[in-house]
Order: sequence, then C-alpha cells, then structure tokens
Amino acid sequence: MKVITTILYLFVVASLYGQNSNFQIAEGVITSLDLFNSSNDPKVSCYRIPALATAPNGDLIVAMDERVPSCADLKGNKDINIVIRRSKDNGKTWSDIEKIVDYPLGKSASDPSMIVDNITKEIFMFYNFMDLDNEEDVYYLHVIKSKDNGKTWSMPEDITPQIAKQEWHNDFKFITSGRGIQTRSGVLLHCMVNLNSGLRVFGSNDHGKTWFFRDSPLFPADESKIVELADGSWMVNSRSNNTGIRHIHISQDQGYSWTTREEPLLIDPGCNASIIRFTDKADGFNKNRLLFSNAKSDKDRVNMTVRISYDEGKTWSEGKTIYEGDSAYSSMTILDNGDIGLFFEKDDHTENAFVSFSLKWLTDGKDAYKKPNK
Repeated sequence: MKVITTILYLFVVASLYGQNSNFQIAEGVITSLDLFNSSNDPKVSCYRIPALATAPNGDLIVAMDERVPSCADLKGNKDINIVIRRSKDNGKTWSDIEKIVDYPLGKSASDPSMIVDNITKEIFMFYNFMDLDNEEDVYYLHVIKSKDNGKTWSMPEDITPQIAKQEWHNDFKFITSGRGIQTRSGVLLHCMVNLNSGLRVFGSNDHGKTWFFRDSPLFPADESKIVELADGSWMVNSRSNNTGIRHIHISQDQGYSWTTREEPLLIDPGCNASIIRFTDKADGFNKNRLLFSNAKSDKDRVNMTVRISYDEGKTWSEGKTIYEGDSAYSSMTILDNGDIGLFFEKDDHTENAFVSFSLKWLTDGKDAYKKPNK
C-alpha cells in the first residue's frame, strides 16, 4: 500500500506542475521532479551543470547553464546563459525558469556555483565567462550576488585579477560548478582549477568585498569541492580523471599546505560530484555527518549514489542508489525541514532531476534527523 501511495503522489505532483516524474528513481524518495528539459523549449539545445543551494530564508535555488545553439561547453558555445528556478516549499513546487545572466551573442557564461553567507544573508553566484568574438581562448571568473534570497541579482563583478595570476591569462581556468562553503568563522571558500598548474582554493575574509587565493596547487584535482572538518581543517574532495577514484586533500593551516591521499572507496568515472556537511556536533547535533554524491562507477557516468560519513570522511557508507541509469554532475543541499536535496544530470543531460529524501531513508532506518539541542 505504501508503494502505491508513493507512486500516486508523484503522479499527482507531475500532473499538477507540468514536471516529469520518473518512476525509475529509487523507491521511497519523497520528491522527484525534472526541472530543466530542453524538449520543452525548441530554442534551447540542452541544460547542463547543476547548482543547488538553500537560501537564508529556507527557499531552494537551482541554477544551470542554458545552452542555446548546442550542448557544447563554454569554449565552443557562443550563447550560454545562467538560469534559475526557486522553491518555497522544500522542492515540491518551483517558479518558472528565470534568466539571471544573459550576455549578447558571442559572449557566454557557464558553470554556476553558489555560496550562501548566513551572516550577511547574501547569496554569491559564480560563473565562468568568455568573449568568444574577441578573446576566444581567455576565461574570466565572475560573481553576482543576491540580497533577497535569489529574487534579484547584482551586476557581474570580474574577480579574475584577485584569484588568478596575470601569467595565467590564456590558461584554461575555471571556478568549479556546484557550490562553495562558509566556514564556522565566517570565511567564504571555493575551488578554482587551472588545468595547466593545478587547483587552488580561493575565498573571502570580508563577506565578498575582496577575494584571496592560496597559491598552493593541488594535484590531482580537476573539478573539486571543499568542506570544513570538525577540527577546523579544510578538506577538498577532487575529481581525478583517468584514475577511477576520488582524491582527498587536507589542510590544517588554512590552505597554505596540503596532504593528499587516494580514496579508493569513492570510485568515480572522472565527473563532478558533491560533498556537503549535514550536521556538526558544534551546532548541537548528536553526530558529525558528511554527505557525498556522485556517479558511483569507476568507468561510466551511471548509478547516482549518495553516501554518508560519520568520521569526517575517513570512511563512507556503501551508499544508497538514487538512479541506476545515466547520471553525471550533482549538487546537494540540506532543506529547511532537515531532508536532503539532490539535483543531478540524468539520461545524457536530457533531464535534470531534483530529488529529496530523509536521513532515515538514506540509512535504512539506522539514523534519523533530529533538531539540534540548543
């Protein structure tokens, strides 16, 4: 009876809001909605590169590339825009698609990522920019911000001079899509990749007024995510192409030096993934918990899976499969009600699915979310 009820609920949600629900998504997932599908707009070739964040007021924001003439990446595409949708009810319903970065033809923006500043209540959205009509090989690094939970956004700011060296002008460099973090002390942190010279961590000590970068390159490290560990260390979880696994980099001195190790348990086909903090004892929770999502395969982009760690990333659960089929980039967030939200590319980018589920479901009833002790 429970399975039938779940299927009926998903069918009703899809019917009411015109968003596809796919019953191949794992049983027990609370919400399953296809939020961006190019078949709904003949002018768009595809949507790619998911980013997901919870705004200071609890609203959800999802962002993507709107790739117009083709599905090609930034360097090969003269018309890519950044689009978003917002939800006020933990992902059950969503606003229409809104275009928040839209340059004239020949100039493109790609790879959105967000940091939420819970002190100033601002959201920073980063993206990579190219003027393909004038400097076809030059990547610029931009940021915009919202002071009203994603309703409106500022004009773009070029922060390339602050977080990249002048001699990198013609290098293939980009800010990792998805999300960055705010540390317990209020520092904003994110990852920037230079494919010629390694990954660097960059951030801000003054809530985005100025930006710094640590010139301590990490290898191997393509698209990567950063989290703060319970002891204050920084941990970068990295895509490592052609290795079949992830790599972990840890700094105990705010990014000036790093130790690197292989992470054989986290198999990976060379794809962007997501790692976030779920709970921290310092906030009154009973356990420290980290979450990790990726295409759990050492060769193919398939099998979207979410894992949990109770020891700050030293070990991980086998994980729960969200979708067995074609799966690529993913981004996670914690919903206002304590559930987990996951936004990921599905079926060769033809769908971009938002799903939500509880900690209890993820752990087969062995663990459950409980509001922190005050």
